[in-house]
Amino acid sequence: MTKRLASLLLFLLLCAAAFAQNTPWSPKAAQEWYAKQPWLVGCNYIPANAINQLEMWNADTFDADRINMELGWAQSVGMNTVRVFLHDQLWQQGWSFQRRMERFLKLADDRNMRVIFVLFDSCWDPFPESAVKQRAPKPGVHNSGWVQSPGAKALMDPKQEQRILDYVVEVVRTFAKDKRVLAWDLWNEPDNVNEGSYGSEDPAGKSERVRALLPRVYQYARAALPTQPLTSGLWRGDWSSPDKLTAMERIQIEQSDIISFHSYGPPEEFEQRVKWLEAYHRPVFCTEYMARPVGSTLETILPIAKKYNVAAYNWGLVNGKTQTNLPWDSWQHPYTSEPVVWFHDIFTYDGQPYRAEEAAFLRQITAQPARTKPKKVKAAAAKP
Repeated sequence: MTKRLASLLLFLLLCAAAFAQNTPWSPKAAQEWYAKQPWLVGCNYIPANAINQLEMWNADTFDADRINMELGWAQSVGMNTVRVFLHDQLWQQGWSFQRRMERFLKLADDRNMRVIFVLFDSCWDPFPESAVKQRAPKPGVHNSGWVQSPGAKALMDPKQEQRILDYVVEVVRTFAKDKRVLAWDLWNEPDNVNEGSYGSEDPAGKSERVRALLPRVYQYARAALPTQPLTSGLWRGDWSSPDKLTAMERIQIEQSDIISFHSYGPPEEFEQRVKWLEAYHRPVFCTEYMARPVGSTLETILPIAKKYNVAAYNWGLVNGKTQTNLPWDSWQHPYTSEPVVWFHDIFTYDGQPYRAEEAAFLRQITAQPARTKPKKVKAAAAKP
């Protein structure tokens, strides 16, 4: 039996088992799940010696010792969760990829941290190559080696769709009952076309193709019967009412068990977005924030997140190959020296806090829990 046929048969069996529960959790069920969680504070994580997801996870560059050390730094400032990006090309390497995921989960669990795994990403380089040594960072440029998943070729090739979906169901199924996995973020910024970086290299029709594929990604992920919630984060635009949502945003909200979003704007914008999303009566996660020069900082955002019991993940832990201490405009004007104010990241490569007072603030604000009592949900809104 071929691997593809076996995967298809497995999916059909899972679909039959999941038929009665192939819809998102009800708002009531999602709120009850969230009430059992601590206030979740963490970061988007990649080790400082990896330029992208491929270098983090490839067998010859996966650095468990470095990861363990850096997760210890995160734990030292009160973080209890991390958001981590995977890649579909890594799954093609066989079960060794899942074994490294298991190793990562063990390291995180040893630090009392739970993990959100991100399956796909529409941001940055559209031409990933897992089988080659990853390139060195471009001097002075923010996140110059990050890669999309799936890449442009796989995304636009109908013959590769089943492989992409097999990756979803098999990876989620492997960890579907693993309590160390907090949630599954199925697609990061799905309609991002990389204006200002790789926009001219993204294929025509990319957003339309992702929009058609995303519901199937949810379907296949749910067929794996995960005990963890599914999500995909909104990242720009006006979400003040359903009629203002794009077609992609409607899919993200209607198919998600928990609502997630990104906000790199100032605190008043962050709070407005939280209020908009509370209307859906589901737990709210901010899976990306922090752009210090424009006022999105740990000190300005976390008090608001705590007030509304929003899970909060800033971008970046340790300054390294991703160079995300540099701002986005470094793509147009590469920096020749370190910026006066870091854009992202909390620690230097050797583990020193970028700002001692910032680290002290993190320890202080995470020391006391936020409100965890579930919000009341109207009976009508609680139906699947």
